[in-house]
Amino acid sequence: MKQVLIFANGDPNDGPMVQKALAVAAESHVIAADGGARLARQLGCMVDTIIGDMDSVDSGELHELDADLVEILRYPPAKDETDLELALNYAVRLDADWIRIIGAIGDRLDQTLSNVYLMALPGLRGRDVRLVSGGQEAYLLFPGQWELEGAAGDTISLVPLGGAVEGIVTEHLRYPLQGETLVFGPARGVSNVMLTEVARVSFSAGMLLVVHTIGRA
Repeated sequence: MKQVLIFANGDPNDGPMVQKALAVAAESHVIAADGGARLARQLGCMVDTIIGDMDSVDSGELHELDADLVEILRYPPAKDETDLELALNYAVRLDADWIRIIGAIGDRLDQTLSNVYLMALPGLRGRDVRLVSGGQEAYLLFPGQWELEGAAGDTISLVPLGGAVEGIVTEHLRYPLQGETLVFGPARGVSNVMLTEVARVSFSAGMLLVVHTIGRA
């Protein structure tokens, strides 16, 4: 399994989900999205690749990265992609099937939402991609059958993105869904609770955002 750990240029929001991702940093290819290199250093990780337009790192930091033999992939400031999008596309080129992103959930709502939406990039389909922050992780599911791993008492929110999610069936959640539809807008799927260490969800159409919070949110 090819593992990639990506640091975005945001707040660390350290916590158990972040520490779980950091625990496998030594076995992962570490990518910094521009100023994410500073966050990686703050959390004790060595960067393998830095990618972006380098507007959030100064020349001294770049010199240090170059001296450490870090791969530097520089893009022009006038580009269509965010630095995190470039990092995710690079992870796809590495053929990563496990990707964790730290520093992508912060004070700017526009950036946070766009970072969530980036997980829908076509190249990421079939890969285990999750944003981690504090005691939370967020990831997308597509039609099929899925297992949600955690602990009894953990909070699970199921949020439809881009339209209705149809035919949802859940198991081992306190408030079950039985072949129902979650439509974009109402918050019916928010704040469910795991009854066992493994819950299950299946659905037939749509795109579902799962937000897993350790314990009671």
